[in-house]
Amino acid sequence: MATNAIDQTRRMLSLVTYLRERPGAHVQDVARAFGITEDELISDLDVLPMCGTSFRGGDLLDIDTDGDRIWWHNPDDVAEPLRFAADEATALLVAARAVATLPGLRESDRQALLRATAKLETAAGEAAAASSRLSVTFESEGGVFADVDRAISERRRLWLRYYSPARDELTEREVDPIRLFAVGHTYMEAWCRLSEDRRTFRLDRVAEIRLLDEPSAPPELELRDLSEGLVQPAAEDPEVVIEVGPGGRWVAEYYPHDSAEELADGGLRITLRTPDPASLRRLALRLGGEGRIVAPQELARSAQSAARAALAAYDGPA
Repeated sequence: MATNAIDQTRRMLSLVTYLRERPGAHVQDVARAFGITEDELISDLDVLPMCGTSFRGGDLLDIDTDGDRIWWHNPDDVAEPLRFAADEATALLVAARAVATLPGLRESDRQALLRATAKLETAAGEAAAASSRLSVTFESEGGVFADVDRAISERRRLWLRYYSPARDELTEREVDPIRLFAVGHTYMEAWCRLSEDRRTFRLDRVAEIRLLDEPSAPPELELRDLSEGLVQPAAEDPEVVIEVGPGGRWVAEYYPHDSAEELADGGLRITLRTPDPASLRRLALRLGGEGRIVAPQELARSAQSAARAALAAYDGPA
């Protein structure tokens, strides 16, 4: 079963507590308790000795296995009260103060964060003074975030003017917000009254937003698992092949794909799936001379026509 970094981190944190209470535990029993294979457990055990109470090293977990039983040799050493170094305390204080300024943060949460920050400042001593000379600001869609968060809390409908890059147009729509989440950017998942379907909206593409007096009433929907990323192509989606030069290798980093084969010129031949192949015409135009759609042929010809039309627009009168 495929796993992800978040699931593995949660499991390993639980594994530390589990092993501390069960010295000499059998590999088979531990794997069964966590619902994983013995190979997955051994992989976790290979990572745990590199973990400890400080990112600078020292006080690392001394855990090993003979393939049958698991031994933790220094549980008492790493169980001592955690003490922050000056740089750790400074980083934590700067981050806490920055988060406290985020728009849309509920006032009760903000006050709780400020109280915790004050306690940390007292414990940090001189490090707190150093942190006060540093500040972090977020480039966020603050007003939009706050309105969406309020709409979710008060169960109110929203009106949006939203930019759709695939169609290069602004649309107006009413939506019933479901949740906020972040995957690289901040998004709102909502039931769109225009399309009568679930849609995902990137907050930095919201040109205008307004809370409505109408109640939000999205249908009962199972929340999507986003642990594998926002875009999760289905096996039945059409296949598209794109070849990019060295300057277009970033496409493989930003687009989920089935394969990326190296080309002789340093580029890539990328095979991916998408429910809307036509949306990749804009990608082809963006790549310019650094990429082209190879298949399907209809999409390749469509991209060529779009490129010719764009170039012809420059030949007309100024």
